[in-house]
Amino acid sequence: MSAAAAFPQVTAVDQAVNVLDAGSLLAASGALGVAVVLFAETGLLIGFFLPGDSLLFTAGLLCAPGTGGAVHLVLPQVLTAAAVGTLAGSQTGYWIGRRGGRALLARNRARRLHEGAARAEEFLARYGHGKAIVLARFVPVVRTVLNPLAGALDVPARTFALWQIAGGLLWTLGLTLAGYALGTSVPNVDRYLLPMVALVVLVSLAPLAVELLRSRRRPQTAPGRPTPPPDA
Repeated sequence: MSAAAAFPQVTAVDQAVNVLDAGSLLAASGALGVAVVLFAETGLLIGFFLPGDSLLFTAGLLCAPGTGGAVHLVLPQVLTAAAVGTLAGSQTGYWIGRRGGRALLARNRARRLHEGAARAEEFLARYGHGKAIVLARFVPVVRTVLNPLAGALDVPARTFALWQIAGGLLWTLGLTLAGYALGTSVPNVDRYLLPMVALVVLVSLAPLAVELLRSRRRPQTAPGRPTPPPDA
C-alpha cells in the first residue's frame, strides 16, 4: 500500500483538510503547513491538540527519495519551516504569558490543558528553567503550556530564549531527520507509514505517562509550590 493509499485524504482534492492528520496537513500545505502548525502548537494555547511529533516525523519521511507518492517534500525547506515555526511560536507564547499571566489559562476550560499546565509547573519546579524548557519539547500539551507559563512566572527572557532555541532545534530537527533517515534506509517504507506514525505518537506520549505514574506514587506535599531555582 502506497502513502497515498495510507492517507486517502491526500488524494481527494475536494475533501476538507484534517488538522489532526499529518498526511492531510502535509498534502494540503507542504512545508508551510509545518511552520504554521508548530507555531500554533507551541505559541497558542488553542493549538495543544495539534500533532507536532507525528507531523515532523512524517514530513521527514516524505522528504526521502521514493516515498510519499503524490506528496514529496524538500528536506531543507521542511527543516527551515519546522525551526522557524517552533522557535517563533515559543517566543510568542512566552510573551503572551508575560503579558496575560495565569488569567489566560483560567479562561480555558479544557481539562487536558489544565493538566498540562500542572505538569509544566512541576517541570519548572523539579528541573529548573533550562532543563524543564528542553524536556517539555518532547511532551505533548506540556510543550504548549510551558511557554506562556514561563512568561507568567517571570522566567528571565534571556534564559528562556537560550533554552527554548536549544530544545526547539533538538526536537524539530531530531524528529524530522529521524523520519528522513528511516525513509532513505528502508525500502518501500511508505507501506508502513501509518503504523510508524502511530508508534511515534505512542513514544511521544510515553514521557507524559511516566510523569503521571510518578506523580501518583509520590506522596502529597503541603500546599504551595517551590520557586523554580535560577540557572547558574
